[in-house]
Amino acid sequence: MIPVLTAEEMRRLEREAIASGEVSSLELQERAARGAASLVPHGVPVEVIAGPGNNGGDALAVARLLKDRGEAVRVWAPSPSWKGDAAVQASRWDGPIASEIPARGAFANHAWFVDGLFGLSVNRPLEGAAAAWRDGMAGHPVLALDQPSWVHPDDPDADGPAVTRTACFGALKLCHALEPSRSRCGEIHRVDIGLDPARAPHWIVDEPFLPVPEWNAHKRSRGHVAIRAGSVGMSGAAVLAALGALRAGAGLVTVLTDAGVRAEVACQIPEAMVRPWTGSIPDGVDVLLVGPGGVEDIPAWDGPLVLDASALREDEGPRWMGRPETILTPHPGEFARLFGLPKQRATKDRLDQTHAIGNGSGVCLLKGPQSLIVGGGSQETWINDTGHWGLATGGTGDFLAGMVAGLRAQGLAPRAAAASAAWLHGACADRLGLGPLLPRDLADELPKLLRELYA
Repeated sequence: MIPVLTAEEMRRLEREAIASGEVSSLELQERAARGAASLVPHGVPVEVIAGPGNNGGDALAVARLLKDRGEAVRVWAPSPSWKGDAAVQASRWDGPIASEIPARGAFANHAWFVDGLFGLSVNRPLEGAAAAWRDGMAGHPVLALDQPSWVHPDDPDADGPAVTRTACFGALKLCHALEPSRSRCGEIHRVDIGLDPARAPHWIVDEPFLPVPEWNAHKRSRGHVAIRAGSVGMSGAAVLAALGALRAGAGLVTVLTDAGVRAEVACQIPEAMVRPWTGSIPDGVDVLLVGPGGVEDIPAWDGPLVLDASALREDEGPRWMGRPETILTPHPGEFARLFGLPKQRATKDRLDQTHAIGNGSGVCLLKGPQSLIVGGGSQETWINDTGHWGLATGGTGDFLAGMVAGLRAQGLAPRAAAASAAWLHGACADRLGLGPLLPRDLADELPKLLRELYA
């Protein structure tokens, strides 16, 4: 898991380290500058833009280190007046500092820019000289210090040109972790400055949690999933959900479907037991999945429950988030209906809304680009970073819901089951390559991926 902090949390981490005597603020700046300087190619002219605050101090330190390395470096400062550590860095720079904005064409085509205008302190759109410098860097390779100066560290929806590379000092911030601002940062290189957070409000899931069966495992010990799914015209959803549960490792799957489509479902997935729905759940079931294929009614059931698609009914989200052992798997439209919230139009909206509903004992997996996982008794938001637009097709959500149920049936905690299913689902798409996909493509790829992970 990779921690993701807000700007204020990163500043607090720095303040605590400095106050404890663990490290000085100047040494932190030197560590950051050494890491950033290593990201500038050798043998290219370098134009360093130093802002008025600590980010400008970082830029001045980078300029000095690059000059010491033998690079041709020029420093530009729209407001050449510094205090504190930035003033110390300015005193260590033994070259000229220009403040005027040169005319277009004043820079070599292959020159690299170091953007040190504003770092974590940026709190408004660029204007005046700062905006002119942003425009002047356009078309050149740019190394941003912490983040591009026109990208707010806590706003994943920031607009503006993309840079070539970003030197992220310490932990990732929201702008590095979430789209579309992540793309504005280009190649993101985390620079280790010796500060590792023990706690964070957001975490990127960088590998799945996997159940480990006993050496003498049998089909019942590997979990039994019941799936209440499928109706006339939507029998395929039941098939794909069952396939997801089986491919994720469940030992047994029973599909409880409308009598009119039972034969249709059974002939497509012989690995599952298929029964007509009679109103009751069979004995020996470990997890119940309800919803794929137009099923709205949720049977009485006290055990682990996964709700998807039509079972995600209007305004019932708070009820289910208060029920332990429940996992909800909505897409954004279903999420809005579930919790009576406006439909999310921006990444920040998704983040804020999931955080607001995530204090219950139930778990919510909000599907979409970079799916979010909240709840389960934790205030943390987990971010899934696998997958691509090829997953945006009918049936992939049914397959994912089955995977969630299959992993939960094997003993993973609800939050871990949701996060692992999302990670594996997206990783299969990544392995297959960018382009359109079918759910059965994922079903064919998942066992190959799991064999590698278990090896």
